[in-house]
Amino acid sequence: MDRQTLRESVEAALMGNWHKAHEIVQQDEYDPLACWIHAVLHKIEGDTWNSRYWYARTDHPYEEWDDPLDELRAILVLLSRS
Repeated sequence: MDRQTLRESVEAALMGNWHKAHEIVQQDEYDPLACWIHAVLHKIEGDTWNSRYWYARTDHPYEEWDDPLDELRAILVLLSRS
C-alpha cells in the first residue's frame, strides 16, 4: 500500500474517523505498516485479541505504546519521512 494512502488512514483515525481508517488498512493484509496501523485501530476499539493478531504481523509488540494516539502520531511521522 502506498504511503499517501496509509497517511490518509492515520489522519482519519486521529480525527476520530475509525471506520474510514479501518476501511483503508484492511485492503492490504501484507504491508507491515498497514498491519501496524490495523493493530493500533483495534487497540483503540478495545479489541485486544484482534489487535494482538495484527501486531503479530509487524515488528512491533502490543505493549510498545501505552497511548494508541501517540502511536498513530509516531506512525504518521514515520510515513512523512518515507
